[in-house]
Amino acid sequence: MKDTLKHKGMRNQLAQIVASKGITDENVLNGIRKIPRHLFMDSSFEAHAYQDKAFPIGADQTISQPFTVAFQSQLLEVSKDAKILEIGTGSGYQTAMLLELGAKVYSIERQKELFKRTSLFLPKLGYRPKKLIFGDGYKGLPAEAPFDGIVVTAGAPYVPKPLLSQLKIGGKLVIPVGDKAQIMTLFVRTSEKEFTKKEFGEFRFVPMLENKN
Repeated sequence: MKDTLKHKGMRNQLAQIVASKGITDENVLNGIRKIPRHLFMDSSFEAHAYQDKAFPIGADQTISQPFTVAFQSQLLEVSKDAKILEIGTGSGYQTAMLLELGAKVYSIERQKELFKRTSLFLPKLGYRPKKLIFGDGYKGLPAEAPFDGIVVTAGAPYVPKPLLSQLKIGGKLVIPVGDKAQIMTLFVRTSEKEFTKKEFGEFRFVPMLENKN
């Protein structure tokens, strides 16, 4: 598949839709305008690529709704060269958004099929995270901590303590918490032991899976 003027026009329309729903961060909106979302999906879904909806990508996973990607990215308030950990690489669309925002991205995926596919795919589009890791997102990435921000792209039944502990002071964790539906939650680390918490309404994600062994 190619990226055509038609696709770019559809992305501009999508950015307008996302903005109408409350996304005000111009850098995030520019990411929506720039990232060729149709290339992150099976070609049979191309007609749906620039609708504000989630779609299947295999391994019982989805590419997130563009508004959700934009909303999480806006909550993170990514500054250039910020060190960001993404839990759930998936299709790589959120990864691409973080890279468009100028972040240094570390991303963990526990589905081997998606990890292999996205590791090969992202560099073809010119997106180069610092590290893509096959592993358990519940544990975070202590070897690379602390992070300016952590974003979880799957529904977590609880907030994993390792993720909170791997934030810098002033760092943000954006995580959807809950079972069948999730509440988008923002934690900000204010000191070694203290965090503030804000909730931003209900979203739906595929479940964040945990290695039990």
